[in-house]
Amino acid sequence: MFKIRENDLLILMILALIANFLPLGIAPLFDLDEGAFSEATREMLVTHDYITTHLNGELRFDKPILIYWLQLLSVKIFGVHTFAFRLPSAIAGTLWTLFTYLFTKRYMDKKSAFFAALFMLSALQITIISKAAIADALLNLFIALAMFCFYRYYHERNKRYLYVTFLWIALGFLTKGPVAILIPVVVSFVFLMFKKELLFWVKTIFNPIGLLIFVVVGLPWYIAEYQAQGMLFIDGFFFKHNLSRFGNSMEHHSGGFYYYLIVLVVGLLPFTYLFVKSFTSIKEMLKNDLQVYLLIWFVFVFLFFSFSGTKLPHYIIYGYTPLFILSSFAFQQTFSRNWLLIPLILFTTVLLFFPEIAIALKHSIRDSFVVVLIDNVYSGFDLAYRVSVLLLLGILLWIWRKPLSPKHTVVVVAFVFTILVNYAILPSYGKLMQAPVQKAAYFAKAKGLKVHMYTKQFPSFNVYYQGLTAKEKAKKGDVVFCKVTSLHDFRDYETLYKENGFTLIRINK
Repeated sequence: MFKIRENDLLILMILALIANFLPLGIAPLFDLDEGAFSEATREMLVTHDYITTHLNGELRFDKPILIYWLQLLSVKIFGVHTFAFRLPSAIAGTLWTLFTYLFTKRYMDKKSAFFAALFMLSALQITIISKAAIADALLNLFIALAMFCFYRYYHERNKRYLYVTFLWIALGFLTKGPVAILIPVVVSFVFLMFKKELLFWVKTIFNPIGLLIFVVVGLPWYIAEYQAQGMLFIDGFFFKHNLSRFGNSMEHHSGGFYYYLIVLVVGLLPFTYLFVKSFTSIKEMLKNDLQVYLLIWFVFVFLFFSFSGTKLPHYIIYGYTPLFILSSFAFQQTFSRNWLLIPLILFTTVLLFFPEIAIALKHSIRDSFVVVLIDNVYSGFDLAYRVSVLLLLGILLWIWRKPLSPKHTVVVVAFVFTILVNYAILPSYGKLMQAPVQKAAYFAKAKGLKVHMYTKQFPSFNVYYQGLTAKEKAKKGDVVFCKVTSLHDFRDYETLYKENGFTLIRINK
């Protein structure tokens, strides 16, 4: 017979398997980001250039090297497959949850650790990002480890935890750059200022052995890349993709100060109400070192990216880890079945009728490509989607009416929501939006066609095509991959492949 704590671990293991590993290949790579990271890794595999990344043969300075190295290792083991590109993130996301569990267990208790991990695995943005073929799951793992180790160092004053903190920061710096330094440095400064121990912070930050660890681990690739690309690297990575992102809106990714409030409400589903509830006792939080530390961590991330010129939904995830721990405490204080289940039931009902809602809103949408996708919405959100959502909605209604314990309620909700996102929503959207890109690439590869990409928004095409697309302007006789809404730019052409909003054409004139 399992003990309670062993049952809890088994629940978390099964949920991690369902959330992070089983769905790895269930949907094609999503553009733009997954496609870009995966194609850059594929080109690294082909060119054997393990220092500089390229996208369709052109220099790519968006992110540092570590995630590409890990994806490359996975692809060398398993081949050029969707699940291989996503596997490093799935492992990182699972480790992120594991160390959150262990940290919470050490400084709170086993129950809190269980709920923190449960909320984390099932949260909408986390269950998506924890297996996406991009750098963010890995970065969040290193940020969390750095923050956990610093807090332990603060309490135990054991230098080995300080040195490991520098190691995690260095690895985070190799994953996504300066943000991996910024968050631990600023949060630790504010926390120790609150504790009136700024001298301790100065000694910590300028610890010579710690700085040496950072230099040895974090800087060699940057030096090698600078030697290879010179100021192109400095301008492209540090100025364009770091400083400019904060000061200006890049690629139309902007929003008001309220932007991340909306992201929080949606991104923390299905347990958003618990996160809100955890902030109703700020005065009590300020009496506890751990809760103060976690609160500063989240607030800094929220404010920093709210003031940033470029806003993307996943930036706020850097501050999610403390929310899961705080909410585990709030859950054990008070619980409302209605506040948890009614919003989720309404959300799932909207998903059930999503195709009809999209069609009803079609005439108010100005983007012609989105209109084309809506016209084909039933090809992705089909009968299988409808039946699965209906069954999950039925389970939610059942537990709403049945008096389960609070623990059993949140466990069932976590599993239902995880299945809803990973086995209904994402595959259906992938079938509508990305499967046609994948099929077009396979078609072109099988026919041995040289393809011109009319739009640069779908690098996943290159991954499945396993080759570069031509950069020069297409002319008579050339094959072009494009959106159907771009066909008006071509006067005479032959359609080779067409599905949903995408097509392969051969130009006749």
